[in-house]
Amino acid sequence: MDMVLLLTVLIVIFAIVFDFINGFHDTANSIATAVSTKALKPRHAILLAAIMNFVGAMAFTGVAKTITKDIVDPFTLENGTIVILAALLAAITWNLVTWYYGIPSSSSHALIGSIVGAVIAAAGVGALNLGGFLKILQALILSPILAFVVGYIVYSIVKVVFKNHNLTKTNRNFRLVQIATAALQSFSHGTNDAQKAMGIITMALIVNNYQTTDDIQLWVQVSCALAMALGTSVGGWRIIKTVGGKIMKIRPVNGVAADLTGAAVIFGATAIHLPVSTTHVISSSIMGVGAAHRLKGVKWGTAQTMLITWIITLPISAMIAGLIYMVLNLFM
Repeated sequence: MDMVLLLTVLIVIFAIVFDFINGFHDTANSIATAVSTKALKPRHAILLAAIMNFVGAMAFTGVAKTITKDIVDPFTLENGTIVILAALLAAITWNLVTWYYGIPSSSSHALIGSIVGAVIAAAGVGALNLGGFLKILQALILSPILAFVVGYIVYSIVKVVFKNHNLTKTNRNFRLVQIATAALQSFSHGTNDAQKAMGIITMALIVNNYQTTDDIQLWVQVSCALAMALGTSVGGWRIIKTVGGKIMKIRPVNGVAADLTGAAVIFGATAIHLPVSTTHVISSSIMGVGAAHRLKGVKWGTAQTMLITWIITLPISAMIAGLIYMVLNLFM
């Protein structure tokens, strides 16, 4: 096996590993509210999330193409194989660290920051597609703000509509609705998150001259969808506890409002082919709903810790990727 083929195979393996880790790292995003309100038992919630993540991942490829070509041009990238390998190793490292400590950081931020750091280490800032990168960065920053605002509005409307209803009966009915909204949120998660690894693999195939277009091959799509679904089936209990209980005490009506908000924002981003952090979007949706329900009910200390992690993920993952690139470049 020649070196180019070997490195390409390694990238595919690590990309699938990244998607698997992304699955158990981000399981909490789509099912934490349903588990915390007891709308679904944990085992059933994880199975539902795994299936819907797979279906969502098979439904779209626009975000994958954005990852492939909008941060850096894979057709002109020098040392592209080492750049991509370094980016994947850095993103996996940061995901495992934040998972271990139960911090719902962003796999999207980690991967995009890692790509940027590895590219700069290899070819300087000039090699970046600044227009495309800034567009992605805007989506990453604005989407959680939008989710917070929409969550606040959605729950404010729900409060008005159901203000005269019996609370116990309303919660029981919303618990049933939440099964559907959890499925919807899991589907939306798959439409955006699983595509990032697809984009990385496609970038590697282009860099190593195994394909000449940015089309996402079916085997790439199926592999990443399966990896995401299997990772989801493992579950991320540390992060589920943070998202499901440490932001606010979630009732079924809160969960439905947060799920609908998160799914709507993620679908919107997927429709315009932009990668967003599902972690940020869903956590911000919960915060928006919580602020509308009772401002003091939101545990802002947890929110502050999450915000700091969100901010530092891009630069830290970029630095890790740059260091890994320099080490790999010494031996390859």
